[in-house]
Amino acid sequence: MNSINEHLPVYSLDNFSSSERKSQQFQVEVFDAKRHFSVKYPHRHDFFEVLYLMRGSGFHVIDGNRYEINPPCVFFMSPGQAHKIEFSHDIEGYIFIFTADFYLVNRSNQNSLIEFPFFYNLKQDNPPLRLENQLDVQFLENLFKRSISELNSDDPGKLDLLRSILDLILMTCASRYRSSENMAGKGKGHILVKQFYHLVEENNHKNLSLKEYSEMLAVTPNHLTQTVKSLTGKTSSQIVKAKQILEIKRLLVHTNLSVAEIAHQLNFEDQSYFTKFFKRESGYSPLQYRSQAVSK
Repeated sequence: MNSINEHLPVYSLDNFSSSERKSQQFQVEVFDAKRHFSVKYPHRHDFFEVLYLMRGSGFHVIDGNRYEINPPCVFFMSPGQAHKIEFSHDIEGYIFIFTADFYLVNRSNQNSLIEFPFFYNLKQDNPPLRLENQLDVQFLENLFKRSISELNSDDPGKLDLLRSILDLILMTCASRYRSSENMAGKGKGHILVKQFYHLVEENNHKNLSLKEYSEMLAVTPNHLTQTVKSLTGKTSSQIVKAKQILEIKRLLVHTNLSVAEIAHQLNFEDQSYFTKFFKRESGYSPLQYRSQAVSK
């Protein structure tokens, strides 16, 4: 386990871009053992990530879920997720990282990224996409190679082309993704639930009420709860609580913040209630959970 830091680091694109290729919105490059930036694990991003691995082995831990690296495979990450990766010296692949603003430029549908099954996954589980078809393997590899080639070109229209290539990468992966969400279609209910998860991800530190989330989505609390329940089997409140508990666990394990500091950071006014809430939902007091997690 990494040494505990004062805060779980949150990195932006600048931390992963070489000095000669700084970008505020995207980066695409080869991913191998030589790729090194001054970042600490575990950490979080404020951007999206597509990691395509063709060779090598190891493990990728995302929000406490440990996945084996078994190439050819693709990992996906949404903003806010905590992760760390351990890989062999022969790891080889490509990585495309980007902000929502980069992808959504000139798009009329601002829900595009939410619709992909691997972003803001409804079960908070990020299993990699295992590629079984050699044609898919070659196609994705060519797309990443073309992305890097375009990035290094002087073509004034390269950004639009790079967005199109990224879209092809995401659509190809989405068509092959074996989603465990058990959700059919892409109707309004499906999008509403994705938007709800997105808001919970972005605002969980504010300790908002279900009424406040409903107002942000312009629906009634009852409609939100019924829609979420019908598509996920969970109530809206259960999802909010699960996200809060996950965030508390992250801070207990990956920082040395006191229980009072964590309660304050997550906008709990009463530390006693915070402790009771965590114990009721997790079965442990905050300090008990920290102790058993650190000892593993």
